[in-house]
Amino acid sequence: MHQRLHAPEADPAFRADVLAGLSAPVPAIPARWLYDRRGSELFEAITDLPEYYPTRTEAALLEAHCPEVAAIAGTGDAVIEFGSGSSAKTPILLRAVEPCAYVPIDISGEFLRSSAAALQEDFPGLPILPVEGDFMRTLELPEPVRGATKLGFFPGSTIGNMVPRTAVDLLRAMKDTLGSGAWLLIGMDRIKDVEILLAAYDDAQGITAEFNLNLLHRINAELGADIDISAWRHRAIWNDDRARIEMHLEAVHATGFTIAGQHFAFAAGETIHTENSHKYSYRDARLLLLAAGWGVVKEWTDAEDRFAIILAQAEAPRFAP
Repeated sequence: MHQRLHAPEADPAFRADVLAGLSAPVPAIPARWLYDRRGSELFEAITDLPEYYPTRTEAALLEAHCPEVAAIAGTGDAVIEFGSGSSAKTPILLRAVEPCAYVPIDISGEFLRSSAAALQEDFPGLPILPVEGDFMRTLELPEPVRGATKLGFFPGSTIGNMVPRTAVDLLRAMKDTLGSGAWLLIGMDRIKDVEILLAAYDDAQGITAEFNLNLLHRINAELGADIDISAWRHRAIWNDDRARIEMHLEAVHATGFTIAGQHFAFAAGETIHTENSHKYSYRDARLLLLAAGWGVVKEWTDAEDRFAIILAQAEAPRFAP
């Protein structure tokens, strides 16, 4: 039996996005709703999978080059991490830049607080100031760091989850949140062999499938829906025209369900689009950052050019091209 919550207990933004997304001509739900506590835990499991190259590749890049980041951007700044998750890569950066404070921002509050507490044990003298919020918009940072120079940290190629116009909006919001003179260290995944990409998003153990299907469990639990989970399967495809991996939930057979009094029906093979993961070439990455007012200062990639970490700095507004 599905757990049913009264409407006031459900996140109104979650309900609104689900109902609007499922009513759209091309049904889709924003990827950020994949990350409740269970979804965040499953994603952390994905990062340890042999097929999932981005995490270990980026971690190696950070280990090798964070000292150079510190040499360029300086030490003693406040590190602001957007979508911190488990903060697994964060210690690499913190050890190198010796910040005055660390501010993790995440939409999953419970997961955020437990991760911050665990990190505090490793850095007992460091002020850690978690902020529960949607980093897609400009946020007010905790008072102790407002006057500090800031180094934004956005690892994991999460920028690839957004379509380009949304990615630019996000990078602009980050610039507004961090303020003038801020730095940004960001991870971006490269375009590469399609078989490598597909394996990374549809692993042999089925963890990515469980992660994707967890969204339906969340809708049932939090919005009182009656979705038959067994009627759905995970599907990952490469969209070459848009240079992205797409994750979908595909109806195995005709099925229907009700959410908040609204009925939705899907024929066999119809899908709910749940996530994009855009891949960027060298020039694409720079163009995206420049469009949002970030000038690229230095970039590092692995030997096979699978992944890049980029250090950028907020540019001053310009009146002329």
